[in-house]
Amino acid sequence: MNDLDVVIIGAGPAGLTAAYQLGKAGAAAVVLEADSVVGGISRTVQRDGWRFDIGGHRFFTKVQAVEDLWHEILPDEDFLMRPRMSRIYYNGKFFDYPLKPMNALKGLGMVEAVKCVASYGWARIRPPKDQEWFEGWTSARFGRRLYRIFFKTYTEKLWGVPATEIKADWAAQRIKNLSLASAILNAVMPKKNQKEITSLIEEFQYPKHGPGMMWERCRELVEGQGSKVVMESAVTKIHHDGGRAVAVTAEHEGQPTRYDASHVISSMPITALLKDMDPPPPPEVLAAANGLKYRDFLTIALVVPEANGFPDNWIYVHSPEVRLGRIQNFGSWSPFMVKEGRTCLGLEYFVNEGDDLWTSKDEDLVALGTRELAALGLVDPAKVEAGYVVRMPKAYPMYDGTYKANVGVLRKWLDDNAPNVFPVGRNGMHKYNNQDHSMYTAMLSVENILGHDPPHDIWTVNVEAAYHEEKKQQ
Repeated sequence: MNDLDVVIIGAGPAGLTAAYQLGKAGAAAVVLEADSVVGGISRTVQRDGWRFDIGGHRFFTKVQAVEDLWHEILPDEDFLMRPRMSRIYYNGKFFDYPLKPMNALKGLGMVEAVKCVASYGWARIRPPKDQEWFEGWTSARFGRRLYRIFFKTYTEKLWGVPATEIKADWAAQRIKNLSLASAILNAVMPKKNQKEITSLIEEFQYPKHGPGMMWERCRELVEGQGSKVVMESAVTKIHHDGGRAVAVTAEHEGQPTRYDASHVISSMPITALLKDMDPPPPPEVLAAANGLKYRDFLTIALVVPEANGFPDNWIYVHSPEVRLGRIQNFGSWSPFMVKEGRTCLGLEYFVNEGDDLWTSKDEDLVALGTRELAALGLVDPAKVEAGYVVRMPKAYPMYDGTYKANVGVLRKWLDDNAPNVFPVGRNGMHKYNNQDHSMYTAMLSVENILGHDPPHDIWTVNVEAAYHEEKKQQ
């Protein structure tokens, strides 16, 4: 272990998991984090005593090693078991999600419901020829009418492009085994805690003070093991020589520091990783890095009386007349996130860094969120007591038509020129991983560094539904 000088880029779930696992094996590491807080997109933001997530973060996994690690980092008493409740807002009505047949029939009306079922039947008989893209893939599993009602508008809000320009890989990762038939079967079967289809789980664990609680505690544990976590330290160079990475340079308060490295674990965006290589990769590799795109994210958190909240953990907003994509009710995630008699609603907008929403003043965004809540009939504007805005760049790696080829170019260059650099996590791999998937890629990468034989292929994590989404009986 004394021969290892591991530099970890990023103090989110993947980076801190890697540092913690190395520490348990007796190897210290240096963790470099550009931000002033740990947790990455899984942080918990605190403003004036309110706590809210960057999106909601369910603690549910079928990877037993990840679940064990959660409870190793935090004691059991710090977890709540929360019931899942989510709905879809469409055409002025709310629909239960997962699907409940009577609720859907009532909301759609008998005529539309029959048309949706007929559309699904036709899709089973004559499935779309091109299922390479989100529209065809989803239409094949739900029928075109249900696709247009429950998937198209939300997906296009999320990505900011037509659903015909988003690869089906994203749907396969997020929806996995779910189809109309399985959703109906789940709805009519006896009540149980469904865990075979991730989209349909009925309860999940959640740290009582939010996911950031776990990563703040993990940082303490990592530092207790002898590793260093250097905050506000932005990586500027990954030096490589003789077919290996040899050092990482980061700037803290304008001063560069060089860290020698036997291995590098990186959760920074893979685009930035390649651009920071010293010496730089050839132009075609840099072009592939520049070809990868992201979708950015902002939350408008509005404080309202508890009575003006709703029981859902979150609501998907499929209504095209508002820009709002999803609403979290943080009081339904944990009563410890809010103050007595009040709750905090997190209004989620999917944006591009530098666009009109991203550059708007916070007070204008709070006013926008207040108007859109009123337009949906959820909250009287007079009930909004305070508002906060949080922006998160590069929240979603984009699955456009060229992303897979571009990632392939970057992977090959790293394999050939710096095989001791291990991309992990969502942005590190340009892969729409959940928190548990990100942690798992880090855990497997650490095992590879420690000499696991045969080496794990971390790129197979969260590719096939049967890979590690299926919890095997021991």
